[in-house]
Amino acid sequence: MKVIVLLLLFASLMTPAQSQDNIWQPRPGTTWQWQLQGDINTSYAVQMYDIDLFDTSVATIQTLHDKGHVVICYFSAGSFEDWRPDASIFPAAVTGNPLDDWPGEAWLDISNLDVLAPIMKARLDLAVAKGCAGVESDNVDGYTNDTGFDLTYDDQLTYNRWLAEQAHQRGLSVGLKNDTDQVLDLVDFFDWSLVEECFEYDECEAYFPFIEAGKAVFAVSYEFPPDEVCPAVAALQFSWLFKSFDLNDEPPITCPVFKWYPF
Repeated sequence: MKVIVLLLLFASLMTPAQSQDNIWQPRPGTTWQWQLQGDINTSYAVQMYDIDLFDTSVATIQTLHDKGHVVICYFSAGSFEDWRPDASIFPAAVTGNPLDDWPGEAWLDISNLDVLAPIMKARLDLAVAKGCAGVESDNVDGYTNDTGFDLTYDDQLTYNRWLAEQAHQRGLSVGLKNDTDQVLDLVDFFDWSLVEECFEYDECEAYFPFIEAGKAVFAVSYEFPPDEVCPAVAALQFSWLFKSFDLNDEPPITCPVFKWYPF
């Protein structure tokens, strides 16, 4: 609880809540860079940067703003990470099975909003305080995984809608991350989406509702090269990146975007 109080105090000293009137809603084809580790390279000519909420300094975020970039801040809304500064306030009762291949990370019982709400609200307040225009809330598809909890489709839907509403109350843009099966139920609540390896898993079509709504789909491939992916996805109008799993400082290699919706 002490950590939450400190985060909220920091937020109140930094900046007031942002207006809901100017929430960032990117259009299909928006360019971007995604870097969650290492010193942020601020030199790329893209519209949006997606960076880590906790690890990125206010000074770096201000530098990105000064260069005309929109800044989106990453945090996990569906998993516990033992290295985060607020890790000590997560009760053991809401931390479940570990995530495969992610040491120190465990699924959260997202059905227990009484416990998680103040923690996630504090993280959203921190995003406002640090000058983020929006948030990328990760691991919001726990109900499809072996979390250790009996989570349902409706549990996830309730939690994800709550996250979106809380972000919007603070004037923050919010993206739907990887929750493929719930796109139709959530497209009206989220401002954009981010999907990893939809080409590899034949899931890209599921994200068409975002494009049809005039909202950007940020897509990432880790293993397939551009010369294989780009010809197959040229008409999707997704904002594609080719990255390593480490999400370090790598140039934002992308696919050309061809418009097929009349925006």
